[in-house]
Amino acid sequence: MRPGSRGTVTEEEYLTLERDADVRHELVGGEVLAMAGGSPKHAAIILNVGAALRARLATTDCVVFGSDLRVHVATTGLYTYPDVAVGCGRLEFGPRDRDALTNPISLVEVLSPSTESYDRGAKFAHYRRIPSLRDYVLVAQDERRVEVFHRTSDGTWAISDPVTAGTVALPGLGIELSVDEVYAKTERFDEPTPG
Repeated sequence: MRPGSRGTVTEEEYLTLERDADVRHELVGGEVLAMAGGSPKHAAIILNVGAALRARLATTDCVVFGSDLRVHVATTGLYTYPDVAVGCGRLEFGPRDRDALTNPISLVEVLSPSTESYDRGAKFAHYRRIPSLRDYVLVAQDERRVEVFHRTSDGTWAISDPVTAGTVALPGLGIELSVDEVYAKTERFDEPTPG
């Protein structure tokens, strides 16, 4: 999530700001961007995805993190908070920021109208620079649609056809997620609220 700039700062200034901040911020090219809060449906989808991943990965050495975990892309300088992150094996954290994971295997973003183009474009351009990253999952909240970008064995990225029912494969983790699980109990947020 991107709205709300606070100006250009150094990495050290950003980390100091973030330690004391009441709200989370991204650092993109020296610019600090306040992250907007999500809708109830957005929050429910994040929890559904995290719970489904945790259940599938319970007997592995993988850890599923929620949106409070910072991820650092060392080669581009991006600090961000993906909606869900998965790390497996030896987890690595930044030398300047021991709270920022640097070697995620899978990252998930739940799309919103204000962030979809950023999540698909500039943010994914940063994420592709993480050597360990195998899957980048985009989950729509305005319709049932899950897309997976997967790094192939030759290092290129392939995109799956959008999945709207059944299961979606996450090849980097060797698992599948049920679209019904991803969207469980979220239809209630599509109903008009009483006026």
